[in-house]
Amino acid sequence: MDPSAVIDPRAIIDPTAIIGANVKIGPWTLVGPEVELGEGCDIRSHVVLKGPTKIGARNTIYQFSTVGEDTPDLKYRGEPTQLIMGDNNIVREGVTIHRGTVQDQGKTVIGSNNLLMAYVHIGHDSVVGDNCILVNNASLAGHVVVGDWAILSGYSLVHQYCLIGAHSFAGFGCHISKDVPAYVTVSGSPAEAKTINVEGLKRRGFSGDAIAAIRRAYKIIYRQNNTVDEALAALAPIVADFPEVQLLVDSLKQSQRGIVR
Repeated sequence: MDPSAVIDPRAIIDPTAIIGANVKIGPWTLVGPEVELGEGCDIRSHVVLKGPTKIGARNTIYQFSTVGEDTPDLKYRGEPTQLIMGDNNIVREGVTIHRGTVQDQGKTVIGSNNLLMAYVHIGHDSVVGDNCILVNNASLAGHVVVGDWAILSGYSLVHQYCLIGAHSFAGFGCHISKDVPAYVTVSGSPAEAKTINVEGLKRRGFSGDAIAAIRRAYKIIYRQNNTVDEALAALAPIVADFPEVQLLVDSLKQSQRGIVR
């Protein structure tokens, strides 16, 4: 344990846990065996951290969150699977994040600079990229992949094995059971594609020409009665001029469940 760590005497820390420099741990928090906390993490009161779990630098985890618990998936038999979290994440009150299963890659992965608001659930073997926002009570079932900069509004529910594309946006209370391509905004139950995430792209510095090209690509996919294969063929000339559209093309190619329509 680094001597610069500030640990409340009422916290319970397993002697095998690795506590980095300048870590703060609040009262009545449990840090179990095989947990690693990177430099500058701020773990508030009443948090449960279980391992094997590796948490990077400068993460803040609020009260009543459980991070690194084993999954309730019935095929889990106590294998030593992992949770890996990057840097600069904010995990608000009551969030639950479960480790992986050996039937997948054996790990759940959270990237960096994410905001997980109150009572978010990240199921086993899910992968969340960087700079994502999951609003209160958004829930990912097992094996979900969420791309960078995606936003899931409150009470969004994502089915197992779904892919949520980068820069996409899901409205309040979406029930998502198919893949959401990059840049696409969906809403409703079941979720339906509505448009592209224009405001999000503007905030992230996409040029007006690039946004217009992504809009044209969206119309090819959703407004011209094309199959996915037909849309991919029609998108090739746009990608040549606007490489930003490649991200959308890749998300279509990676889809296994079919895309939200």
